[in-house]
Amino acid sequence: MYAIIKTGGKQYKVKNDEIFDIEKLEGEAGSKLTFSEVLAVGEEGESLKVGTPLLEGAKVEAEIVKQYRGPKLIAFKMKKRKGYRRKVGHRQSLTQIKISAINA
Repeated sequence: MYAIIKTGGKQYKVKNDEIFDIEKLEGEAGSKLTFSEVLAVGEEGESLKVGTPLLEGAKVEAEIVKQYRGPKLIAFKMKKRKGYRRKVGHRQSLTQIKISAINA
């Protein structure tokens, strides 16, 4: 069984016992989360229930594995022969979660 949830302005396809990274959510490692913004629930190769826009009564429960920061990304701009160079670095704060249950 899988579900499509919405968090951090993005949509994720999640399955039971799956571990993945999302944008930072408040909480400590080991604490429980509940995602109530479920867009769809279905089985692989079977029927799919789609909400308009959200599915009523559907929830996805997860547990925070760890809080960390992602790799440093470099944005570099340059205009040749003009002496213009700009270098900016960015590290995104991430939360690693493990899906424990999908309740349709």
